[in-house]
Formats: sequence, structure tokens, C-alpha cells
Amino acid sequence: MTISFYHYPKCGTCRKAKKWLDEHGIAVKDIHIVDHPPTKNELETMWKKSGLELKKFFNTSGQKYRELGLKDKLAGMSEDEALELLASDGMLIKRPLTTDGENVTVGFKEEQFEQVWQ
Repeated sequence: MTISFYHYPKCGTCRKAKKWLDEHGIAVKDIHIVDHPPTKNELETMWKKSGLELKKFFNTSGQKYRELGLKDKLAGMSEDEALELLASDGMLIKRPLTTDGENVTVGFKEEQFEQVWQ
């Protein structure tokens, strides 16, 4: 089973997650989240499988998020609009985004990776 690892190479959290995966012998398909962001349909599938709130998929500490004033706008958006926005710019997506088609993790927490990816 292939694990897709959507990441941004300059992101420290992504590098930590990749190092953890490498150290545990877990092979992943590296996907640059800015050059090849997941599509709206892929994001919708990941979101539904993750069991998380859709807002957890947003990179709330990112410059783009602040520039667009999404903190105030997100609550008034439909799920469709939010997914469309996420798919339009990989920098808006919290990273790394890791999935094998069934399991999904957003961001990197070592305990979560141990539960899901080991």
C-alpha cells in the first residue's frame, strides 16, 4: 500500500515527519504540496476519512491564511467553498498531509504517527 506524503521541503515539521518515517522504515511517495496540491475531491475524501473538522486542514499559521483573513471568513464558508479554497493553494493546507487511502494524518505528532503509521 502506498502512503502519499504531501509536504513542503522547507517546512521544519515536514522534515521531522519525513525523518520519523525514514527511521521507521516506512516508504512514502513524496508529493510537493505547492507544486502538486491534492484536488478538491482528494481533499474531500481525506477529510471525511480523517474524522477531523475541515478547519483542521487549514495551515492557520501560514502567511497566506493571514493575508486572506481566513480566521474570520472560514466560519461563514460552505464545506464546498472551503475545499475549493484548499485545493487552489497548497500553502493553505496544514502539512504534512499523509494518507494511504484509508488513514489520514494532518500535521506531525509523533504519538499519532506511531498509532497510525507503525
